[in-house]
Amino acid sequence: MSMPRRLSIDWILFGATIPLALAGLSVLASFGGEERFFERQIIWLALALAVFFGAAFVDWRFLRRTRFAFGAYLVSVLLLVFVVITGAVVKGAQSWFDFGSFSFQPVEFAKLALIILLAKYFSRRHVEIAHIRHIVVSGIYTLILFILILLQPDFGSAVIVLLVWLGMVSLSGISKKHLMIVFALGITAFACLWFFVFSDYQKARVRNFIDPLADVRGTGYNAFQSMIAVGSGETFGKGVGYGTQSRLQFLPEYETDFVFAAFAEEWGFAGALALFTLFGIVLWRILAAAYAGETNFETLFALGVAVFFVAHFIVNIGMNIGLLPVTGVTLPFLSYGGSHLLMEFLSLGMVVGMRRIGRGGRTELVGTELTGVV
Repeated sequence: MSMPRRLSIDWILFGATIPLALAGLSVLASFGGEERFFERQIIWLALALAVFFGAAFVDWRFLRRTRFAFGAYLVSVLLLVFVVITGAVVKGAQSWFDFGSFSFQPVEFAKLALIILLAKYFSRRHVEIAHIRHIVVSGIYTLILFILILLQPDFGSAVIVLLVWLGMVSLSGISKKHLMIVFALGITAFACLWFFVFSDYQKARVRNFIDPLADVRGTGYNAFQSMIAVGSGETFGKGVGYGTQSRLQFLPEYETDFVFAAFAEEWGFAGALALFTLFGIVLWRILAAAYAGETNFETLFALGVAVFFVAHFIVNIGMNIGLLPVTGVTLPFLSYGGSHLLMEFLSLGMVVGMRRIGRGGRTELVGTELTGVV
């Protein structure tokens, strides 16, 4: 394998993420104020880019070993337990470790750890995926994280964890019969959550999703204002800094949950279309890396990262335009925050690092994966 190949960076992938991050900065720059979101996000972005390039030159083949893949998962479980016990409460959720000058949200690491574990698990058992026991075992791994995240409570991240599991199980070759069983279990689980777990405000969000205009001055206010902001942008937007819904503080959480609505108001349909195109390029390059994976592990990991980004993108955009409940899910690269930004660029750096190995020796390594030698 030639040296230039091994040291290559996917510049198309990297180049697509920069305009997305700048789009988020443009929204934050439109406001200013005492929060200093813009200045802090620049620092987080610089750190995230350093993480991306660092991860791109790591040989991640050690993650094929069970002790490393499961170790990452175990660390994520412990972090979630600790944050439920000792974490700082921010906006009603005990989801953060507060270190004074900065905070860390361990649920973002848990999402990545789950992708690693499921990629390892299914890479050795993809031929046997028709056996429902593998769906049950992988579901138990996911359920542990799901429950710990709900205890915070962080319903949005819990949904993302379930979607990552469902996506990776589906891509691993689950039978249609078993897929129907999974959906039936999902409906049963939702019913249990509704009657025994959900708080009143979470139930109100679901009711508001069914009829978003039923209580526009109460539980439906956020979704209603978001839809107004998106629609008022029209074709080319109102211009950077001239978004009335967000600047006049009608639109809540413009820097995180509703950053797409704030962006669409200022940039319009044309800007939103550009965002969709850039996200499409990111997804294309991740799928290309999945195709080029040296073993099933690298392929499944890249597919898991693709599912992660698609889930975040669809859920966030859906709640911004009134098609999905408001769940507090961030928009990759755009929403303010360091934890999710670091993990997004780390996951992409890992995908690039795995692709550097190429497809050499794929058949031989698949055999060892299935027998558990690797």
